[in-house]
Amino acid sequence: MRSFDENLDLYARVAIEVGLNLRKGQRLSISASVLTAEYVRRVVRAAYAAGAHDVYIDWHDDEISLSRLLLAPEEALTDVPAWAVQRVETLVSQRAAMLGIGAPAPNLYKDVAPARLAKATHAQREATRKANDERLAKTNWLGIAAATPRWAAQVYPEEPVDRAVERLWEILFQLCRIDREDPIAAWREHIADLSRRAEFLNRHAFRRLRYSGPGTELVVALPRRHRWKTAEMTDEAGTRYVANIPTEEAFTAPQRDGVNGTVRSTLPLNYQGVTIENIRLRLVDGEIVEYDADSGREALKSIIETDEGSRRLGEIALVSQDSPIARSGRLFYNTLYDENASCHIAIGTAIPFCIEGGTDMTPQEMEAAGANHSMAHVDFMIGSDELDVTGEAEGGALVPLLHKGRWAF
Repeated sequence: MRSFDENLDLYARVAIEVGLNLRKGQRLSISASVLTAEYVRRVVRAAYAAGAHDVYIDWHDDEISLSRLLLAPEEALTDVPAWAVQRVETLVSQRAAMLGIGAPAPNLYKDVAPARLAKATHAQREATRKANDERLAKTNWLGIAAATPRWAAQVYPEEPVDRAVERLWEILFQLCRIDREDPIAAWREHIADLSRRAEFLNRHAFRRLRYSGPGTELVVALPRRHRWKTAEMTDEAGTRYVANIPTEEAFTAPQRDGVNGTVRSTLPLNYQGVTIENIRLRLVDGEIVEYDADSGREALKSIIETDEGSRRLGEIALVSQDSPIARSGRLFYNTLYDENASCHIAIGTAIPFCIEGGTDMTPQEMEAAGANHSMAHVDFMIGSDELDVTGEAEGGALVPLLHKGRWAF
């Protein structure tokens, strides 16, 4: 049995060798919480061992971010320094790999007025939108998470904090396949399986998907040029990488004006530190015409009222209920994990590469192709053991995709 340090080193190698597939001589930029310093050190060592030219660290601290949101003058919340944008632009121009190490802090922002939070979020998104679009299209990037006391206390509230952190690391290692004999080989096998499922969906070129479950009766039309994708992507240099670890999904873009019916969330959504429970939407011709939630309704409102496009959907994703994350039975209060336990949909913008040729399109061209555009992109979970999803082909043939929440093909 491997030690914790050995597993942490393997987790760092998986980030570098599987997630980023870092090229020899490539620069690496890491954005991380100060609480993840020990893991960051392991990642830096793994990066240099893989041949990195240099590694740059962008540290941040959630408590400082909270102080700004609570105490800064309102006009400061929309002030995004030009140097922060230029930093991303420079890294993209250098084709640097980019790694974000999450340190989830559920409910951290529960005392921040939703309007202030929305103002700061929208300003940041608007200022960095172009640079981030180029990052997504041109270079290899990865989102991964590290256990921290605040996150662990939320996931394991029954445990003392130190033991909760230990248990959280244990389950992260399990769900990220670090406990396998050869984690890197296990990841390559898993990604190949997801790719085969996406290829199946693309071969059928479904015109619609039909969702049926408790609180959900939804018909989702798909653009003619839609493409099903997995987290395995290829950057401009031809590097194949995995953008999220863990990942269990196949996803695409819905027709922006072709979604009709009702849908209900099956897991809470933690959105910028606010927990939103039991989301309920009704859509007509793609537009959210009614919405409600048992808690966090103001946060949900701020998402839906971000802009004109945030009243529509930008992503649908299929995840089997027998994924390791679903089988764990744990709620992680973090979208990176919770979305991989369940089918999910996203309010807001479509991902350009889910439309054939989309990475070369303007937002207006994306909309003309049927995909939505917005400053928002917020996933929430709708899967369960009672959800059925059926694909409708061009000629009307029906193909079961998920039955009782599990892959039917």
